[in-house]
Amino acid sequence: MPTHTHRADPLVVNAALAVPLSLPYPVDMQKATFFVSGRVQGVGFRWWVRSRALELGLAGFARNLYDGRVEVCAQGDRAAIEYLGELLRTRYSEHGRPGRVTNVVMQWGTPRAGLKGFREY
Repeated sequence: MPTHTHRADPLVVNAALAVPLSLPYPVDMQKATFFVSGRVQGVGFRWWVRSRALELGLAGFARNLYDGRVEVCAQGDRAAIEYLGELLRTRYSEHGRPGRVTNVVMQWGTPRAGLKGFREY
């Protein structure tokens, strides 16, 4: 039986049963939620976020919050999520981004199994 070496990913082998324990999503899958403040509602911001997320191969959603912010949940490759965060943080309308962003708060979370596509709410 091969020896288990320490790995950074969450795959674990139960030595007693010699059965790999699996997750309902790929090991390298990441998820982040962004809360974007500024003039981001009613200006096409969610549509722009959806377009960028799909170009980056991300799944998730963008939705308006009652307090004027937009919540963006993105799941996929970590580098793609981080790049989306950079695009969101750009204060000016670079890359054709509508609206005006004043602040972005990001939280890493646990990926959700079966999340596909990117929606606007």
